[in-house]
Amino acid sequence: MIRWALFLLVLYVAYRVARRFLSKRSPRPDRQEPGRIDDVMVKDPECGSYFPQRDGVVLKDGGRELRFCSRECRDRYVNSGKSEG
Repeated sequence: MIRWALFLLVLYVAYRVARRFLSKRSPRPDRQEPGRIDDVMVKDPECGSYFPQRDGVVLKDGGRELRFCSRECRDRYVNSGKSEG
C-alpha cells in the first residue's frame, strides 16, 4: 500500500514538473512585470489636465507633435491662435 502511495506521489510531482516546463503560458495581462511602464502621462497644453499618452488626440503643429486630452481641447487650441499652422 505504501509503495502505491509513493508511486502516485512521484507520478504527481513528475506531472507537475513536466507541465511547468512544457507549457508556454503567456503572462497574465492583469499582472505586469515589476518596473515596466505601461504608458506615459502627458499634460494637455490647452487645459492642463494629465492623461495617458496613448489616449491623446495628436496635432502636428509646425515641427512639433502636441497631444490633447480631447478633440475639444485641440480645437480650442487651434482656434485661440496658439498654433503655428
